[in-house]
Amino acid sequence: MEKQITTILKVLTLAERLKFELRHSFTSSGRQESVAEHTWRMSLMAVLIEPLLTKKIDTARLLKMIIIHDLVEAEARDVSALDVLRNPGIKIQKIERERQAIGNLRAALTDTNGQEIYDLFYEFENKETYESKVANALDKLEVQLQHNHADFSTWEEIEYDMSYMMDRHVSFDETLVELKRQIEEAAEQKMRSAGVDTDLVRQRVINSPIKS
Repeated sequence: MEKQITTILKVLTLAERLKFELRHSFTSSGRQESVAEHTWRMSLMAVLIEPLLTKKIDTARLLKMIIIHDLVEAEARDVSALDVLRNPGIKIQKIERERQAIGNLRAALTDTNGQEIYDLFYEFENKETYESKVANALDKLEVQLQHNHADFSTWEEIEYDMSYMMDRHVSFDETLVELKRQIEEAAEQKMRSAGVDTDLVRQRVINSPIKS
């Protein structure tokens, strides 16, 4: 027991980095958000949306998946989806760093639930189970929701396009489709208020081979 608790405290010390590991997104107060903040609101989204989902879901498993998935970024660091879109080669490096990080976590927690954490990470990554599809959808939707809260001056032009790239992540569940619709609509209104031709952006996305 003593050894197991010691190991858990070491992992929690590592996880503390997520409180200051910054993401590309900005908050409505004008500062960059942390990975921990993104994970927290994804978890809240899961709790709030769970009663409306079209299928019964293992909520505990979903929350574990959400909480665990970005834990690797304490070691591997966060890589912006924008950077991956601009340079797809970065994704290979990201996958390798995360593979090493989740392997290290499994090894560190061998005497407790290291294998479960490892399996949940890859369940999220593979997006084959209902819970993992919901987790992935909420991940994408929370990012856009945060962009909607941020001052428009923090948006890059590529983010105009990304506002319309969420369909394929939510199409399996009508509740998530509606959530996506309202978040997308808010993004569109924000762009229009800033003078962006959203019809042109939509057409550009339709014609683009690049998807988020």
